[in-house]
Amino acid sequence: MNRITCDADLEEGMAALRPLHPSWSAIIDRTGLPPLRRREGGFKGLASIIVAQQLSVASARAVWTRVESALTPLTPERVLAASDEDMRLSGLSRPKQRTLRAVAAAITEGTLDLGSLEGGTPEYIHQHMTAVSGIGPWTADVYLLFCLGHRDGFAAGDLAIQEAARVGFRLEARPKPGELQEMAEAWRPWRGVAARLLWAYYAVLKSREGINA
Repeated sequence: MNRITCDADLEEGMAALRPLHPSWSAIIDRTGLPPLRRREGGFKGLASIIVAQQLSVASARAVWTRVESALTPLTPERVLAASDEDMRLSGLSRPKQRTLRAVAAAITEGTLDLGSLEGGTPEYIHQHMTAVSGIGPWTADVYLLFCLGHRDGFAAGDLAIQEAARVGFRLEARPKPGELQEMAEAWRPWRGVAARLLWAYYAVLKSREGINA
């Protein structure tokens, strides 16, 4: 698997994207080097993504601290052995509790092998992960991008990426996931850098101009 592991990888991807569309040059000039955003993989890394879904950074950090405290050590076996009281103390919502237990069960049963994903294509990884109850496309895409660091990962269902693409590429409306996925085909094999740039561009728009700029 070709990975994004350092700033040099980001710079290589940015150089490859610039000539593909005039908007890329404008976006890159505004964002500069985007954050690498790599994180731990495996069960713990996936659990942190599940915890953070639909939460602010501060709220996700607080809940994650409670999860690690209530479910120590944070392993699939510990999650499966957790009582309802343990789960309540973790601060997780009921849907997230179910997802975490489903992931833990899939790993212990061997139907989800996170180690085997290391050499997979984005399509294979996506299909393998979303086969587990509770893991949706966004969760699989974020794991692909930041835990595996896949160079060609993407997250077409992410609202921030969609909005950044709308503004950056001067689209009439926010693209739907399928539309953005089709648009991103032209950015292979550097979709992972494209995603990071669009997230960074969204942050620029939000902080400097307002998101309707």
